[in-house]
Amino acid sequence: MYDYVIVGGGSAGCVLANRLSASGKYKVCLLEAGPKDTNPFIHMPIGIIPVIRSKVLNWNFLTTPQQNCANRKMLWPRGRTLGGSSSINAMCYIRGHAWDYDHWAELGNEGWSYNDVLPYFRRMENYEPGVDARNAQYHGTGGPLNVAQYRYLNPLMKVFVEAAQQAGYAATDDFNGAQQEGVGYYNVMQKDGARCSNAAAFLKPARGRANLTVITDAHATQVLFEGDAAVGVRYRHKGRSVDVHASREVILSAGAIGSPQLLLLSGVGPRAEIERHGIPLVHELPGVGENLQDHLDIHVTHIDKSRNAISLHPRSLIRSVIDLFRYLFGRGGEFTSNFAQAGGFVKSDPAQPVPDMQWHFVPFIYSNHGQQLMPLMKHYAYTLMTCFLRPESRGRLRLASADPLAPPAIDANYLATERDMEVLVNGIKKAREVMRQAAFKPYSGGEMTPPPSVQTDAQIRDYIRANSETIYHPVGTCKMGRDAMAVVDTRLRVHGLQGLRVVDASIMPTLIGGNTNAPTTMIAEKAADLILQDAAVGLQRRNFGTPAAVAAALLESH
Repeated sequence: MYDYVIVGGGSAGCVLANRLSASGKYKVCLLEAGPKDTNPFIHMPIGIIPVIRSKVLNWNFLTTPQQNCANRKMLWPRGRTLGGSSSINAMCYIRGHAWDYDHWAELGNEGWSYNDVLPYFRRMENYEPGVDARNAQYHGTGGPLNVAQYRYLNPLMKVFVEAAQQAGYAATDDFNGAQQEGVGYYNVMQKDGARCSNAAAFLKPARGRANLTVITDAHATQVLFEGDAAVGVRYRHKGRSVDVHASREVILSAGAIGSPQLLLLSGVGPRAEIERHGIPLVHELPGVGENLQDHLDIHVTHIDKSRNAISLHPRSLIRSVIDLFRYLFGRGGEFTSNFAQAGGFVKSDPAQPVPDMQWHFVPFIYSNHGQQLMPLMKHYAYTLMTCFLRPESRGRLRLASADPLAPPAIDANYLATERDMEVLVNGIKKAREVMRQAAFKPYSGGEMTPPPSVQTDAQIRDYIRANSETIYHPVGTCKMGRDAMAVVDTRLRVHGLQGLRVVDASIMPTLIGGNTNAPTTMIAEKAADLILQDAAVGLQRRNFGTPAAVAAALLESH
């Protein structure tokens, strides 16, 4: 028996495990389906390719055939280890635009405006570049999550930033500060040259606490209910089924795929979807699995005749060995790179109120999430990747079967609206314009993809349908709100049920304008406060009798 059972040891779960166990008053159990985060490639920044290729550390989800993307089943890498996707991502520290959170508040989600969430972003940070009078309102120090500047910069990054400015885009020195719009260099979630995943930042400091139990290789299969109250979780561990009970709350932090899937398996969701799999209905909630959103990415690649790019070509072997020694003995050099060191936030057209496209510039050839190594062995190349930040398309997640160990059916429904396609077509044109600038002339050996023959809008559309991929930002499948399709309220409690919350990227009502790991961490930081506040009031109802005692309990919970 625990006070809190958290399902999912990913970006949100690691934060909750730390914050809820910090006072020592509550017994907390964290369940993670994957293994411990001991693989050395997790912690080495340039180890992204081996971890994303892993069959153990990556869920390797596949979508259903996407009718607007040449009927392709598209790979969705998601982290399957302590730290979740923060253990396999590119470590870019991006919050999104202030507009995104103000929009959440406008949708009826009180307490989630930019001014409401900014203190949590600051609290979770240790902003290594430094906090002064100029940026103090945006950044914090002393938090668990280390936000650093690059230790090594591939020469092509400076070329990209210069070329983008030649194309008319302004520079910005902090995408998370006063001005998101522009081009520049990403801050990264690293510490001392190593990945600073949420497991390293939040869970590792808490692992020694007697009131925190972490169980890995524990695949949750069902939320246990007594009436309308969640009372525990059933999970598979080493071939057997185990029940763990929660006296206060069950918290789902299994991500935009895992959390709605577990709700459906537990009988919570659309009636027809649950009953068609023979699962007993616990609570009808039509929004579970709906509202799926993701950033679809498209790329422009040039051959790099300077050979500054990262490659697996035999000629790069000596360079790689030298850089491995630099990393092992000094935590420096190219092995500290997150690949996507430079990028930008730009507008698809000047009429947009805020930037609606994001660029990631990488010094290698794009190869289907690292699954195809042959192009990397043949070529030196650099790539400019473009995504539409606020897609109109909405997908859904359903059960493929009642087997809790089977992956769900994921329909991203990409490019379902004309607007989504228009922005990506424009994105290709703008990326090509940047790559043609004078700064790239000494480096470019010619355009590789799209082929130079792809010029008309119709040809570009076909290229996008055949080559676009996820950039790893699924959200929205247990959205926060008050409407009929909302799954959780503004305190992230599941509508109509007791003792059950969802705390992860699935609660986002709309996709934020940027990478999603930092916002997910913020959501968990805020949720921890909400949970502890509610716990203090609950304690008062049972054990105290005066308003003063309630206030004292609330203060103690912080």
